[in-house]
Amino acid sequence: MAETPYIFNIQKFSTHDGDGVRTTIFFKGCPLRCMWCHNPESQHYYKELIFHQHKCTTCGRCVAKCKQGANSIVDGKIVFDRSKCTACGVCTDWCITEARELAGKEYTVDALVKEAMKDKIFYEQSGGGVTLSGGEVMASQHMDYVEEVCRKLHENGVSIFIDTSGYTDYKNLKRILPYVDVFLYDIKVMDPEDHKKYIGVDNSLILENLKKLSDEGAGLYIRLPIIQQVNATDEHIESIIHFLKENNIHARQVNLLPYHDIGKGKYASLDMEYHDDEMSVPVSELMEHFKSMFEEQGFNKVNIGG
Repeated sequence: MAETPYIFNIQKFSTHDGDGVRTTIFFKGCPLRCMWCHNPESQHYYKELIFHQHKCTTCGRCVAKCKQGANSIVDGKIVFDRSKCTACGVCTDWCITEARELAGKEYTVDALVKEAMKDKIFYEQSGGGVTLSGGEVMASQHMDYVEEVCRKLHENGVSIFIDTSGYTDYKNLKRILPYVDVFLYDIKVMDPEDHKKYIGVDNSLILENLKKLSDEGAGLYIRLPIIQQVNATDEHIESIIHFLKENNIHARQVNLLPYHDIGKGKYASLDMEYHDDEMSVPVSELMEHFKSMFEEQGFNKVNIGG
């Protein structure tokens, strides 16, 4: 029996996670800790409560209904003690302002496939399909489940894209190769020490897996987050170009993804720290410059954005 992961979002009519109109399914849990992560609710493998303090009217319903005593009123405001929360979801049912939501829902394989199949007509008309994302969808404890989902979608004629950091045992990637049309493969930082600093792990496994996927003829879109003060330099772009060419990586396209801070507010809602003082948005002229650097080296399909 495949272990059932938690899904924290199913985004319909997505146009930024692959070709055409897609349904993007976001899995919870990730072994990386990217400093700029815009979905912090994706990082843990368990359900958790998101508390949007700015939406709260201090009606007190959550205080009365929480059996764990995780909520209290102090100086006219709700105080939420996350250490007592079991993510049971009772408070979300009683919160009339939607200040509380649960990140994480379980689906059987069949239920998830059924949900994705609802929009098959739009996939067929637009050249789209389903993208499995995260978190890190390729986490080892998810693989039986992920393989079943991929197989059933493939049997139903649905295009499958996998959005991955590549930080996984290669055998996990190989398991789903027969079903996957394209891997949206991130290269975040090339320098190994900087990779540890900003992402929390070494990048050797990520780069080795990319070479293996390319050697096996996998469809690859290389995705590069560009963050001012982190990797928005000619040297970084040159090192990526050199790696791709030296290792004969067969990239169908390259996507340059400018950093944004849209997810900043989520951190406070999860009692997490956000290091926005160490990052900033790259200007459009710089993104165009990086795009031209790839094009000058023979990369024919280079896009800014997803």
